[in-house]
Amino acid sequence: MYLMRFCLAIMLLAPLSAQQSAPPKKLDSFDLQRAHLILRQANDEVRKNYYDTTFHAVDLEKTYQAFDTRLNASQSVNETFRVIAAFLLNLHDSHTFFSPPLRANRSTPGFSLEIIGEKCFVTRIRPGTDAATKLHVGDQVLALNNFKVTPSDFHDMEYFIQVLSPAPSETLDLLSPNGDLRKETVAATLRTGKLITDLQDGGEYWKLVRQGEEDDHLSRSRYLESGDTLVWRMPSFEVDPTDLNRIFSKAQKHKNLIIDLRGNSGGYVDTLKEMLSHFFDHEIKLGDIVSRKESKAEVVKPHAPFYNGNVTVLVDRNSASAAELFARVMQLEKRGKVLGDRSAGAVMEARTFNESVGGDYRTYYGFSITSANILMSDGRSLENSGVTPDQILLPTAADLASARDPVLARAAELNELKLDSAEAGKLFLFEWPTL
Repeated sequence: MYLMRFCLAIMLLAPLSAQQSAPPKKLDSFDLQRAHLILRQANDEVRKNYYDTTFHAVDLEKTYQAFDTRLNASQSVNETFRVIAAFLLNLHDSHTFFSPPLRANRSTPGFSLEIIGEKCFVTRIRPGTDAATKLHVGDQVLALNNFKVTPSDFHDMEYFIQVLSPAPSETLDLLSPNGDLRKETVAATLRTGKLITDLQDGGEYWKLVRQGEEDDHLSRSRYLESGDTLVWRMPSFEVDPTDLNRIFSKAQKHKNLIIDLRGNSGGYVDTLKEMLSHFFDHEIKLGDIVSRKESKAEVVKPHAPFYNGNVTVLVDRNSASAAELFARVMQLEKRGKVLGDRSAGAVMEARTFNESVGGDYRTYYGFSITSANILMSDGRSLENSGVTPDQILLPTAADLASARDPVLARAAELNELKLDSAEAGKLFLFEWPTL
């Protein structure tokens, strides 16, 4: 893991290739001064708030000085952002990172990549994009912008390419399901915007309102009720805990419950605790929360309505944080079976620190700083290790290309539900957000 982070730090600090880079904004004295300020704020927030006062044996002051000096060699705003991000990367922590200012013009790739097992695949392609003419679902991605893709550094590579240095195009080395090798350069979709958002402008205000409504729609829970089985597709734990009562009232009508947490990146701790409380008629221990000041047990108290039936939980490499904790508690308490791929191993508690610079017109950015580690009831942390399913089930390239879902189909089989992999693949179709 430490070797991976070191290699990625080199990637973060390396100049962008000609293929990747749009004409960068030339760095002026204000941009450089702002970058030094942001880096100093990052250092201060870590020093004051990071849960481990030894900073994982990192000499924080020495590291800060080295990166502060490195900023002076930056040639663009994007490069200063990469230096700031690389500074925080030294802590080797999934929940400590830099959120740079939003760009007025954003490039959006027309495809999605996922790690399945030890390989990376194209799993979705947005219709009408350049990707739709060059890529195929089921293509294995061997390299992205000439960097080898591995499970250990995949999410950091996405952070680098899509957040820190979004580019007008990306180059992929591909292996087709039929065994053909090829290289494709895929143009992103450029979304133009404004440098300044005036919320007193009714059009701009309602645009933000509609965007929030769409986000809520895309992250909604979806269901299939068939006979004795309820399949619950739960994309996020950013759910009002009170809404869970309605869901569990529905679940009580069924003997079997399949909870699909694939792609669920987590959310609120309160939602996690509320959800767990409906599966146990007695108090259970979620884990020990280890902060810089103390270690305390996090306890889940029972809450009716209780679900007493069979539970199957589906996870994959994009199941993170609260989704992983839920799956692991169900394993440890022998309350349900977990199927799918090993989860992300990104399980910490963090606080967000929102910052800004400027006068009448301000630039907003932020830092996520880990405030606590979570040790499960077996004394282990899931950070960097994830949840290992009771049954490891991985879609193949051919499954992806044919839109089959053998993982959900297997869960259905175990729960007396007739659902083949082709039918399972059509249940909860992916919905692209509006550009």
